[in-house]
Amino acid sequence: MDTARSTIYNLFRGEPSTYTRFSLAQHMEGDNSQVEMKLSNSEMDDEVGNSMGGHRDPRIMKPKHSPKNICFMIVCTLLIFLIGFLIGYLSYRGRMPTREQGCSNADSVSCGTTEELLSEDDSDTTLEAAQPVLEWKQLKELLKNKFLVSSFESRIRAFSANHEAGSEGDQRLALSVYNEFKNIGLDSVWNDEHYVKLQSLGSTPNKVTFLGSGIPEVIEVPKGYLAYSAAGQATGKLVYANYGREEDFKKLTSLDITVNGSVVIVRGGQISFAAKVANAQKVKAAAVLIYLDPADYNMPENTDVFGHVHLGTGDPYTPGFPSFNHTQFPPAQSSGLPSIPAQTITTNSARRLMSKMTGQPAPSEWKGTLSPPYNLGNDDNVQVKVEVNNEVAEKRILNVFGVVKGLIDPDHYVVIGAQRDSWGPGVAKSAVGTSLLVEMAKALSDLVVKDGYKPRRSIVFASWSAGDFGSVGATEWLEGYLSMLHLKAFAYINLDAAVLGSQTFKASASPMLYTLLGNTLKEVSAPLDSSKTLYQKLGADSWEKQTIVPMAMDDASYAFQAFSGIPSLSFRFTNDGVYPYFGTIEDNWSNLNARTGNRIDDIARAAANVAGQMVLRLTHDHQLSLDFDRYNGELYSSVLKINRFAKQLKKAGLTIKWLSSARGDFDRATETLKNDILNSDLNDAEMCRAINERIMRVEYHFLSPYVSPKDTPFRHIFYGSGPHTLMSLLENLNLLNNTITNLNMDVLRNQLALATWTIQGAANALSGDIWDIDNEF
Repeated sequence: MDTARSTIYNLFRGEPSTYTRFSLAQHMEGDNSQVEMKLSNSEMDDEVGNSMGGHRDPRIMKPKHSPKNICFMIVCTLLIFLIGFLIGYLSYRGRMPTREQGCSNADSVSCGTTEELLSEDDSDTTLEAAQPVLEWKQLKELLKNKFLVSSFESRIRAFSANHEAGSEGDQRLALSVYNEFKNIGLDSVWNDEHYVKLQSLGSTPNKVTFLGSGIPEVIEVPKGYLAYSAAGQATGKLVYANYGREEDFKKLTSLDITVNGSVVIVRGGQISFAAKVANAQKVKAAAVLIYLDPADYNMPENTDVFGHVHLGTGDPYTPGFPSFNHTQFPPAQSSGLPSIPAQTITTNSARRLMSKMTGQPAPSEWKGTLSPPYNLGNDDNVQVKVEVNNEVAEKRILNVFGVVKGLIDPDHYVVIGAQRDSWGPGVAKSAVGTSLLVEMAKALSDLVVKDGYKPRRSIVFASWSAGDFGSVGATEWLEGYLSMLHLKAFAYINLDAAVLGSQTFKASASPMLYTLLGNTLKEVSAPLDSSKTLYQKLGADSWEKQTIVPMAMDDASYAFQAFSGIPSLSFRFTNDGVYPYFGTIEDNWSNLNARTGNRIDDIARAAANVAGQMVLRLTHDHQLSLDFDRYNGELYSSVLKINRFAKQLKKAGLTIKWLSSARGDFDRATETLKNDILNSDLNDAEMCRAINERIMRVEYHFLSPYVSPKDTPFRHIFYGSGPHTLMSLLENLNLLNNTITNLNMDVLRNQLALATWTIQGAANALSGDIWDIDNEF
């Protein structure tokens, strides 16, 4: 203001000999000063002078409306307006963050919008100082402190109970989570109601009977069961097939062991129960028995085991359709349902059966630690009868949701979810995840309400039911909103089974989330050694090799990733080897506490920090923290593997030229997007949103548009399942090494073409508007 006052004084200190007068007065009030400007003509001066009794010097009078006077008034008015504008602009500019401060994803300053920086007083005429904006380091520390006072142990104990999906216990727990979300004060709390078909034990018990040369011997009337098994009876000679993997059945074939029509006994582990049964069905086994070998599972040998054998997710009787009560379902069922009976048996029962088996000794690597010798069987005198009487019933399940709404793009959201149901106590399977979900909802809501955090995007908290039956609740929700979720949800973070041990850390994720996860691991302390970060404990630069594992179909993240095309992530603190207690009553507090060294609370806190900091990053930064460039590496690796068959393809009249070209177009599209980001003002809300929408849909465009979500639900060409995938294309190409007659060339030609155009479509979508796309192929 002093500079402005000096400028005005210098301009007008020589008072013009006209009817116009400027007077400059300075009033000291503290450190403030004012500039007073008066415009008056001589007649007004006369009146003022007379009224004040003052003497006026005579002056030359000019005509009131001479052109010279009018021009002088206009010039002076413009000067005053210009000076005032410059003062206001400089004052406002001083409070605005610079492009380097405000637009980047730097840790030091949070990006703020004009609405956040400006406020008006009651008279609507004064510009108030901007509200303080939380810096990233402050935000991380606030979140960490909130988790320090969280009692994960008490919540885990409260949420661990036998609450099978659709039961009264499940409904009570759903109400409990709903009330927790309400009490936390989330912006909105609601639930989705679904009517799904679940399978459970029937009125007639299941039974496994040994049929020898004498009287039939009932081996077991199991209390455990495998949901979605085919109902009925099957009898056949007993054959041991190790883990029931494809390579295990190929090994039996090479040893001249006939599986066709036999009852196969396999041990748990390595692959899912559903995959074991599907593999046995492919080689025409009559039935499957699954047991837990002590070599892999250290638990009481009379433990009953529960699981499901649907090779898919969701309600298998409404594939591709949501199971809302008002939906008219077509007569269809999932292709992943088995057509043969399957049943779990206890370790004791497996010992009794295997002690009766004869035949060739099993390969040494197939042998567990049961006391009888591991023989392959295939003896017509060792017959077993399997009876499965499971019943399918329609049950009501509830998914419970809450949301913290974003301020800039509230219709874009990250989803955090956890399975709520369990067969047995389910401490690791569901109670840990549900506890983390509620505590994260509380902490993140407090950051907004009490600490002033202003998330750009929304955070949706989801409690799923029927997870034990194959992510039924989560998949039904995805099916119900199939046409919109890929436009709204930009990431999914799964909290199921996040604490299984304490020795190491594993994760399954979309490549687009690798960078975000790695940066988060650099900022979260290891739970058992606070002097090091998780990143350091996992080998620093080699953390991906130590940490990333394939995403299993039983993982709730899989449906988000492979069915809906939403970048997804699951993680877990664990020990070497499998967690042995899933699907049993042994999944309890005592066993989990022993595996964590009595540090469940500390490890749950570390898990909350990992998930919480990822959520903050995804809702804090202007640009979405999704590394779209990562898929260049995935594409390059896949095309390189396919290129090894270039000579065989050429002989068959095919080429990978166009596939390579599509990969190149995707690479160029990512470079174009990176340049667009560098040349964009991300403080511009509309421009920032347009950039982010291009980023968030990259995953979705890797869903093949050429297959039906009803018949082939997992359409992702990298992580899906079916003939449209790059993996299936590679499997068929491998047949070229044997003989071309083993391969249907029309199938291969279609696979190559559809993979090419799926990748080309992803490149086109990433490029932006159609007039920006170079269609020269």
